[in-house]
Amino acid sequence: MELNNTCDIRIGTSGYSFADWKDNFYPLNIDKGKMLDHYVQYFETVEINSTYYRIPHPAVMHNIVKKAPNNFDFIIKVPQSFTHRRVDIDKDIHDFNLSIQPFIDQGKLSGLLAQFPYSFKFSQNGLEYISILKQAMAPHPLFVEFRHNGWVNRKMYNHLKKDNIGYVAVDEPDLNGLLKPDAFATTDTAYIRLHGRNSEQWWNGGDLRYNYNYSETELVDWRDKTFKLTTKVKKIFVFFNNCHHGQAAKNALFFKDMLQL
Repeated sequence: MELNNTCDIRIGTSGYSFADWKDNFYPLNIDKGKMLDHYVQYFETVEINSTYYRIPHPAVMHNIVKKAPNNFDFIIKVPQSFTHRRVDIDKDIHDFNLSIQPFIDQGKLSGLLAQFPYSFKFSQNGLEYISILKQAMAPHPLFVEFRHNGWVNRKMYNHLKKDNIGYVAVDEPDLNGLLKPDAFATTDTAYIRLHGRNSEQWWNGGDLRYNYNYSETELVDWRDKTFKLTTKVKKIFVFFNNCHHGQAAKNALFFKDMLQL
């Protein structure tokens, strides 16, 4: 299977500022403020996930984006109030838009990620809410990740495609109710997140949920899926979220080599 060289493939990790990446991906004595300087030497994109927990001051975001070279781009996760609470979020929308402005000013914001919880199950109201969120985040591309497999149906696909909302394909444990590792896109940008397959810890939550190291065989399967997507889209993001002890960075580097990027 050959790669379509006209498709821009970006491989990265879901976050980069982790203490347990020291002596795994980062040098042992690296300062936290130097981690992104090291990261951008190996990758061309990253997800900013800290925004999920709290909305940073724009000055904090400015200090992040100024470290990235011109060919580097960011995906920023929207606050959990947008995806979990879903009511009374006007102030958070205002504050979040101010927070991401430094990325917009530098032309390095490639999209926003909305990760919905397992409890957010398929419904017409849910579809309408996603479209409202898309409008609130305009003009930035919005990518949505579902955790409950009830969302994977033709109605969802048609709705996202009509509203130009990106679908996030996922790799996660083979457990009842979770999504299967199906790779498809609803816009001209495909988006893949690999969470690991730690089925024993998944329902417990916490960091151990993502304690997983992908095998070469498992990544070959995603390499083939990625190759197929290159014939259908203009750009592909692949983010590794198995961040425990730097496994995401190691797997992402190996995956880049597999794709000969």
